[in-house]
Amino acid sequence: MELYYSPGACSLAPHIVAREAGIPLELVRVDVKTKKTAGGEDFLAVNPKGYVPALRLDDGSILTEGPVVSQYLADRKPEARLLPDAGTLDRYRVQEMMGYINSEIHKSYSPLFGPMADDARAEKVAYLRKRYALVERQLAGREWLVGESFTPADAYLFVVTQWAGYLKIDLAEFPNLLAFQKRVKARPAVQEALRAEGLLK
Repeated sequence: MELYYSPGACSLAPHIVAREAGIPLELVRVDVKTKKTAGGEDFLAVNPKGYVPALRLDDGSILTEGPVVSQYLADRKPEARLLPDAGTLDRYRVQEMMGYINSEIHKSYSPLFGPMADDARAEKVAYLRKRYALVERQLAGREWLVGESFTPADAYLFVVTQWAGYLKIDLAEFPNLLAFQKRVKARPAVQEALRAEGLLK
């Protein structure tokens, strides 16, 4: 399988999941501005949506949308126990958190990467802080977002929260979240993914 990615983008989450599961992937780097791969391929021909991640399956078909790609990869190796069993409440809790991260946190960061007036930025950051307040409560007294083990929801939260440093957003008011970030970053599979994407020396 091939994972189309951009270093540090949301595609890092399924990359982490694959490494946690021990699934080998061929990484295909994408320039999200030019929509070209490192090899010169037209990325829009791979994913007409124009954004990463995209996963080329062994049969040549393409799967897109980060939360779906992450869950697909986790399900490929059930023995890795990255997802609770299908049909259980904890499985739905993981999906619930991934939906929340996708719509309320990931998408709140997106406009902050472009030029905007200071007052517009302040409004977006304030909204993001409200969204993180729920996550902070969710992490109180626990290591992971759902259950007792690391799931794709944890990988996704880690990746999007990494963007705060790049955008100079202070998250000091969320100690549970910051402790979570350190725990995730220390995982060997996460270190491998970060190193593979050139984000860690």
